[in-house]
Parts: sequence; C-alpha cells; structure tokens
Amino acid sequence: MINEAKNLLNQYFGYTDFRSGQAEIIDNILHQRNTLGILPTGGGKSICFQIPALLFQGTTIVISPLISLMKDQVDALTAADIPATYINSSLTQKELQDCLYDIRHGVYKLVYVAPERFDSDYFIDVLNSIQIPLIAFDEAHCISQWGHDFRPSYRSIVSSLKKLNQQPMIVALTATATQNVADEIRNLLHIGQQDTFKNGFARENLSFNVIKGANKRDYILSYLKEHSKESGIIYTSSRKETDGLYNYLSLQGFSVAKYHAGLSEFERKQAQEQFVYDEKQIMIATNAFGMGIDKSNVRFVLHYNLPKNLEAYYQEAGRAGRDGDESECILLFSKQDIQLQKFLIEQSTFDPEIREQDYNKLNQMIMYCHTEECLQSYIIQYFDPNETEMKCKKCSSCKDTREKVEITREAQMIFSCCKRMGERFGTTLIAQVLKGSNQKRIRELGFDQLSTYGLLRSQSEKEIVDTINYLLTEDYMQLTDGKYPVVLLTEKSIPVLKGETTVWMKKSKTPVKEARAVEENEELFEVLRGLRKQFAQKENVPPFVIFSDATLKEMCRFFPIDEPSMLQVKGVGQSKFAKYGQAFIDEIKEFVSGNEITVPEKSIQTNMTQTVAKETNDKPSHVISYEMFIDGTSIDEISGKRNLSKVTIQNHIIRSSEEGYKINWNEIFDEEIEKKVLDIMIELDTDKLKPVWEALDGDIEYFVIQAIISKNRLKSIQ
Repeated sequence: MINEAKNLLNQYFGYTDFRSGQAEIIDNILHQRNTLGILPTGGGKSICFQIPALLFQGTTIVISPLISLMKDQVDALTAADIPATYINSSLTQKELQDCLYDIRHGVYKLVYVAPERFDSDYFIDVLNSIQIPLIAFDEAHCISQWGHDFRPSYRSIVSSLKKLNQQPMIVALTATATQNVADEIRNLLHIGQQDTFKNGFARENLSFNVIKGANKRDYILSYLKEHSKESGIIYTSSRKETDGLYNYLSLQGFSVAKYHAGLSEFERKQAQEQFVYDEKQIMIATNAFGMGIDKSNVRFVLHYNLPKNLEAYYQEAGRAGRDGDESECILLFSKQDIQLQKFLIEQSTFDPEIREQDYNKLNQMIMYCHTEECLQSYIIQYFDPNETEMKCKKCSSCKDTREKVEITREAQMIFSCCKRMGERFGTTLIAQVLKGSNQKRIRELGFDQLSTYGLLRSQSEKEIVDTINYLLTEDYMQLTDGKYPVVLLTEKSIPVLKGETTVWMKKSKTPVKEARAVEENEELFEVLRGLRKQFAQKENVPPFVIFSDATLKEMCRFFPIDEPSMLQVKGVGQSKFAKYGQAFIDEIKEFVSGNEITVPEKSIQTNMTQTVAKETNDKPSHVISYEMFIDGTSIDEISGKRNLSKVTIQNHIIRSSEEGYKINWNEIFDEEIEKKVLDIMIELDTDKLKPVWEALDGDIEYFVIQAIISKNRLKSIQ
C-alpha cells in the first residue's frame, strides 16, 4: 500500500517521494496500528494522516487546537481537490448544521474539530453514524500535563472516545516531545513503544544565536534594516511589550502587524492574514501566535524576551525556514526576563509539583543562554539525551572566536565560596560576596568574615555571575528548582577543588566603558518625549525631526530653563528654539519645580564638554546608589556624596528594584499611601506619573508614586 500512498502524494500534493520519517509512520498506520510520530517543525506531519485518510474508507477526524490551524489546512486540502471541512466556534449555527448534515452523508474525507467538540453528546452521535477509520491528534503534546502547552480539553477526549461504537486507529503527531511527554502520550492513547517513530529534532537550515546585554530595540532596528527584504516574526512575553514594539517599529516605517490575546478575533484574523499573504513583512506577537501557521518563507524569528522553556522556544523558533532555506533564530537575553518568567510561573498554577517542573524547565532555558556548546546540539540533547553531541558550525556558540582561558583558580574560589556559604544562596549573593560587596545583608549574615570574601574584587559582579552561570551549564554546579533557586556543588567540582583537573572558559578582552559623570533623568525624558510627539503629530512628521533622542537626553541631564542654556544643548539651533524651545523650557521648569531639583550653578557648557571621570568602583552607577541606600544612607546624602541630582538617585533605586535587587518598600511608603495611589491609577486607567501626581493634588511626591508603580509593575504584565 505504500506505493499507492506515493501515487496519492504525487497526485494531490505534487511530491514524488516522502520526506524522512513520513513513509514509516504512514506504513505503520496502514498496518492498523496506533502510532506516535515525532517530526521536527516543517517536517510534514500533516501528510502522515492526510495520505492514510485518502486510502481508507470513511471519514478521518483530525483534532486540532487552533482555529487558524484548521482553516489553513482545510483551505490547502480544498485547493488540492480533497473534500475537507472544520467544525469550530467560528461557524454560525446554520453553517454548523449544514456541515454536520454533510458529515453524516459522507461528503468529507477529513474533518477538523476543536477538542471541546467531544464534550457534545450530539457530536458523538454524529460520529457514531459514520465510518471513522482514523483519529489524528495534531499537536499531540497538548494532551500531556508535562508538555509546554498542556490543554485539559485535549486530555478529556480520551474518556469521550469510549463513547464511540467503533475503535478507530489513533495517530498522534508532535514536533516537541521530551521523554516524559512521549511516555504520557503513549500511555493515554495506547500506543506501543515499537509504534513510535522519531525523526530527530535537528533543523539543519536554522542558525541559533543568543545575544546578551544588547539594547534590544537598537539591535532589532539594526537587524531589520540589514534584512529589509525578508519576512520574520518577533516574539515578546506580554501584550504590553507587543504593543510597545509594534508602535515603535511602525513609527520607524517598518511593515509590521501585531497579534496577541487582547485583540479581537477580527483583529487577530486580519493580522494573521496580512502576514501570511505577505501584506505585512514582520509579525510582532506573543506566544498566542504561530501554532500551525504554514508560512514557508519566514527568514528569521527573534525572541525579544526569554521564553518559558525550551519546548516553547524550539516550536516558536522552528517557524523559521519551513521551506528549507537558511534562516536565523535569535534570542535577546537579559537577566530581567528571568524575573518575569518566575512571576508568570507563580501566577499560572498552585500545584507545587507542576510549579517545580516549570522552574526546572526555566532553568534549562537559562542554561541554554549561557552554554558554550553548540546551541542546536544543546536543544537536541534536551529532547533526546541519547543523541550524540554535534557541531552545527553556524550558531553563536560554534562561531564564537574568543580564546579559551583557564579559569581553574576562579572556579576553585567560586566553589569554595558556595560551600562556605552553606550552599543555601543564589548566584547573585555568591557573586557579591566574591566581589567584596558592602551590602548590609552580607554583613548581617557574617559573609564579610569569610576567607572567600572579596577574592574576585578585581572583576565586576556581572563577570563573576557570568562565570558562575558557565559553571552551572557545565554541571560543576546545579540550581535547585523553585522561585529562589539555590546553587549546589556537584561531584564534578570535587576534582577541580583538589587540583586534579582544570577548567577552561571562553572570554573576551573588552575594555570597561567609562560611566558618565552626569546621567539623564529618565522620568523627564518620558515627559519630553510626550511633548515632542505632540509637535510631531501636529506637523505630521516623525518625532526625531523635532528633536533627536540624543538632544532630549542632553536636556534631561542639564535641565536648561532659559534661552541661553537651551541653546547650548546639542541639536537646538535658533530656528528650532524659535519653534519649540519655550515649550520645552516650560515643561522642564515645571518638572524641576515639582521634583525640587537644584539646577547646577556651573555653566551647562562646562558640564557638557568636561572630560568624564571614571567611577572608582567598576559597578554600574545605579547599583552603587542602590547599595548606599540599602546601607542606610539617605537619598539626599547619596546625592551630595555622588554629585548627582536627587531625582537621578531615586531613578537609580527604582532601576535596581526592576533588575531584581531587593528593596524594603516600607522605607519609602506605607500601605495606606500605596492603596491611595493604586486607586487613582485604576480610576484614571493609567500608570503615567504626571496625571496620577496631579490627581493626588501633588500631595505624594513623584518618587513615591514611581516606587509604587515599580512594585506593582509585574501585576500588569499579562
């Protein structure tokens, strides 16, 4: 029968032979055996049930998780003259009744249905009135509680199948199944180990890259300009990020669409079609987009934020290059994304076992971002530990030209410090002890008395953390699962501590950038951006035509409040001053007055042109301010000691909190004030500082409002 299957493949789909893995799966189905097929994204999973459906008598039922997936496949089958339809919530009552009538009368060879349809006794009656040779579970990982996209409605189908008066064969197909997921699929659907066909997970036409520490928007802007003729997807972790990036790239003139669950069904459908039909070049979306989208010419997939696990990442990244041409998958990694994913895990489930599993998967995702081994190999071995290590020769790890440096001594210091701290703390605190941080908590715990305290003082905290993360990926250490993972030593660290083996790591020799003596006020920057936008809209020009970001930032560093000082700002000439200068001065004056900012008496010109002095401490400037604040130094005292404005110090504290540094919020505001601010934010439906401050009649200072917003920020990211 396999030869007949090949003839149908050629007749209906135009291919002369099956792709790797397809023939074995189809042959097993044709021999009346329940089957599990694990094929990479773009590997042609749908052919594995469509060809048998054409060979069998009766109607094949295909269970599909998404309306978009059903529509695309039914459209493709209809175009190939194969009678197919779908049943889902997009149908009107009349369309549904007509469709069920045709199903009863054997009009269709394939019927795609949503899993919830099996809850209907009427639908079960319809199925019992026709011959069903095969039921296909597409995206079968959705049936497993260990899968990254578990859907209870998928799982409930198993009991509904017992209501059928016949026993159709079952085929389950997925691109992302770890060993646990595959075992559960087999167990639930009664599929034997010998009836499992796995065609590997490698996507040889994809190059994987991890970019650390980049300004994400600048990187994406540069990347899109270099790939201006190509189509791609940019994934973000929240609706807010999607909307923000969409607006930003739209203003930059890119052809973009957006997709997330907060849009109406019409808006999502329209965006999807614009992207699929090449009316829009770039799709910016949350993980709500993509499953089953058969757009073959996606040349790149960029992840703006860290995904929750490797299964989700590989499925999303795998939407690139489905036509077999070379394509790129790039993940922009930043430490802040970890905190967001932890928050989402805490909010998603109250089951401690599932939560622990999710944390374990998140740790694997983080280790992917730090590994020096081939990224494709890392992913493949995650799904199948029995796979041998490979070198793709085109991922960011394989193309890393940095020299390997022996770090045995550093590793010994890190291991020793971890052990002396009782293996009870995370990477950040270990790095801070080794750096010799003067934090209050370190002193309270007595870690400043350890022999390892300050041993790596010559390195930045980030460099120490990077080394710890590398040692974790190389299994010298391991992280516990949970919201606050703890670093433990493994057996592999013992020979290093004994001096019996060496440790090597790739490192680059990059000069430490000098810190600016005067930093821009980020809060004022947002205010001035809003004013600039008003002028731009009024004149129907891009905002940068009014003033560039660089010009606004210079205003936010030196607070020009009169004509002479404004004219000293780079990018402000007589012509632009005449048009916009006074409006910007008025806004700056109001801000300076409302925040009790003292404008330096020194001439702005002198400040702007003087050589920037390097910080004596190589920590980021905001972290220095944070540590002084934690140690009990008041904001006014920090401002005086560091020769920075009070507002700049306040912004340093807020920034540190958003990067995961702990703040005792009770030192800044109490519950009554927090409730008052949150009530106003809800009433005004905004988290903008100025309107909230005005609604409170200026009784609560900007910094307190900003601190409350920062504390509660994660609650609004969904």
